[in-house]
Amino acid sequence: MKKVILFICAAFMCLNVFAQQSSAYLPLSIIIQDLPQPFPENAKTQLHGKVSQMLTANGLGSYNSYSGFFITAVANPINKEVAPGAPAQIFQTLEITFYIADYERQLVYSTYSVTTKGVGTTEAKSYLDAFKRIRVNTPEAAAFIAKGRDKIVSYFDAEAENIFAKARQLAQQHNYEAALYELSNFPSVCSSYAKSLEVGNEIYQHYIDYQAQQYLQKAKAAWMSQQNSAGADAAGEWLSQILPEATCYPEAVELYNEIKKKVLDDWKWEMKKYEDALDLEKRKLATEDKRVSAWKEVGVAYGQNQQPVTTHVNWLR
Repeated sequence: MKKVILFICAAFMCLNVFAQQSSAYLPLSIIIQDLPQPFPENAKTQLHGKVSQMLTANGLGSYNSYSGFFITAVANPINKEVAPGAPAQIFQTLEITFYIADYERQLVYSTYSVTTKGVGTTEAKSYLDAFKRIRVNTPEAAAFIAKGRDKIVSYFDAEAENIFAKARQLAQQHNYEAALYELSNFPSVCSSYAKSLEVGNEIYQHYIDYQAQQYLQKAKAAWMSQQNSAGADAAGEWLSQILPEATCYPEAVELYNEIKKKVLDDWKWEMKKYEDALDLEKRKLATEDKRVSAWKEVGVAYGQNQQPVTTHVNWLR
């Protein structure tokens, strides 16, 4: 029977809020390929960190999903010198080239190269020291980021209507997660950003209605098969997943009340606590920012599973 309480608890749920988008939001993933010998194993991690710092220093955050747009850095050793002594010092000179590019279309939007030097008692330490010395907040780095950002924004401005059409087509096929993924990538500075939110809200409503109807039918079937505590438990499993925004939510509440009358009379005090919280939470979930955050989270979660297992960017060179 306790599973039926989950239905009320569902209204207690606060949908995780997707990272708030500032005017500088950009769907830009960080991709760093494995570095060949003689680079040490942790050099890739260090280079990834530098790219992340460059984004942050220039007003962008790291994008944890996959959008097809990415920033990367390619390191090439160009000189090595060994200074005798005890211990010997190894001096490395590296050329680091940064790229902002479109993975799907294999287009480079912006590049920036910098030479950096490092020193250490081992080759590995000299490489890591060279990465550590990369400056990420220079005017050149800022120009590199700005150019890449502008190219990505221009892409979304030019392709907006095609993206909206594709999202709606995916939604008609009940592929709602993929549809919301297409819309969740829109930079907030795009001229069509407001419309992307409108289309996203429209598809998200279809998405939660479609899911809710399936859950409600399963809850009804579970309750009709055995109208006792076992059936209440089974029905509650499905009712707990119906969001208050769903069109069929009143019907779900009606079924819940029917179940409560038969098997939950002893829990009236507990139910009253949850019901009081239900009204409060429903008001919270009605806000526009919560709704947008909810469907963007669905799209981002879908995107996290779309990144290729093996990412090759050799075509950049």
